[in-house]
Amino acid sequence: MKLYGYFRSSASYRVRIALNLKGLAYEGAFIHIRKGEQSEPEYLRLNPMAVVPSLQDGPHVLTQSLAIMEYLEETHPEPPLLPKAPLARARVRAIALAIACEIHPINNLRVLGYLQQELKLGEAARDAWYKHWVEVGLRAVEAMLAGHPDTGTYCHGESPTIADACLVPQLANARRFNCDLGECRTIVAIEQACQRLEAFQKAAPQNQPDRE
Repeated sequence: MKLYGYFRSSASYRVRIALNLKGLAYEGAFIHIRKGEQSEPEYLRLNPMAVVPSLQDGPHVLTQSLAIMEYLEETHPEPPLLPKAPLARARVRAIALAIACEIHPINNLRVLGYLQQELKLGEAARDAWYKHWVEVGLRAVEAMLAGHPDTGTYCHGESPTIADACLVPQLANARRFNCDLGECRTIVAIEQACQRLEAFQKAAPQNQPDRE
């Protein structure tokens, strides 16, 4: 397998975590987002959305981080990243989607770039946008997790799931922009538990070959 990604991309980070949790070997292919390599014709043939990650498995190319993680779950079911019970699976997916679909899209690099370059927001205003929506979103995820009977050491129970694979990268981004996590004690505790696992450590941006 070959993973096309960028060291700081939270979506790429999610998939690296999932691959590591599954114990799957992969080759890294590095797409420098800030240099616009995702828009070059060769990469667009793999991923017309011009985003990372993309996962090549043999002749097949998969896109979108959650779809990739679900594919890995279906093709390499052990260890599981989704619980077996339907309600539990739905809960884990809801947490993952709250991060990947509600928080991340309005704060990724191309959105921030459009705000600054096309709408002429200054850096301070751009960062305020980022902090507002990330803090709103993370407080909502905190409310989903705090005090819930199925929340354990991790987002759901005592084993990491795709929800944790989404949470940790989002918190890493939040810290880069000095977001206020004071009301997010549950998710910070979960993050700390995840960071004790080698799979998460190996996936961290600072541990990637293309880090800057």
